[in-house]
Amino acid sequence: MVLIGENINIMSRTIGAAVAARDPAPIQEMAKAEADAGMDYLDINIGPARKAGDELMAWVVNAVQQVTDKPLSLDTTSPVAMEAGLKACKARPLVNSVSLQPERLRQGLPLVKKYHASMIGLLWGTEGMPRDANERCLLAVDLIYQVNQFGISSEDIWIDPIATPVSGEINQVKACLEFMSMLKDIAPDCKSTVGLSNVSNGTPAHLRPYLNRTYLIMLMRYGLHSAIVNALDPELIRIARGKMPEIVSLVHRVMDGDMPDLSSLSQKEIEYVKTVRVLTGETLYSHSWLEI
Repeated sequence: MVLIGENINIMSRTIGAAVAARDPAPIQEMAKAEADAGMDYLDINIGPARKAGDELMAWVVNAVQQVTDKPLSLDTTSPVAMEAGLKACKARPLVNSVSLQPERLRQGLPLVKKYHASMIGLLWGTEGMPRDANERCLLAVDLIYQVNQFGISSEDIWIDPIATPVSGEINQVKACLEFMSMLKDIAPDCKSTVGLSNVSNGTPAHLRPYLNRTYLIMLMRYGLHSAIVNALDPELIRIARGKMPEIVSLVHRVMDGDMPDLSSLSQKEIEYVKTVRVLTGETLYSHSWLEI
């Protein structure tokens, strides 16, 4: 699985302060930590970058490339900043992201083509968030058609079905899984990705890794190609690299309705079983789901 490190994000206190001060050291330290953790891409998220976004993105890209040759995923809603970043990239980049909103298509697709980049196709339509798996399918077909018409191949599209917080609407969490089970049939040549940490947004910090790791395993069942992840979670990386097959098998069995006797399981196995049940809606989410 291709792993994209999410940790160079202007919303981080450390990274945000370093960007504001134009201090490359904290950014470079994080880039090295992500590369050492085994990330395949490093995501650089500078947000809207409304003021001097081009200079800002180029500065961050160059700072990162001084310490690692990992390819970069560039995340900003500013087309000016995006182009500056793409221009500065030494390796083939990933544009994160292009949605079906007309303005995002109009601004994003020419940059993807001009710089021979790959792109994350975000399934966000003109009416906003898709309501279920079927709407995700319709949006995916529409997006792929429009991208192909622009001369960009399906192999360069990484479909993002939009993961949502389990503490909010469980049906959306389930719809993302259902869509992933259908993606290979409707778009066999496309890749897939997911902003994994979205599923745990709004939950206590100490509980987020359980949700992220378990949801990754659940999505892996349907051939997930890549994920944007916390590079500083070693267990999650071990899962993605195929080093915890017993846990993966257990999660998939629980997804099929097998409810093992908890008294026969280790504490780690119990935690995964309970978390699967929360993510499938079998157990109502609460901050104490692991204790119940």
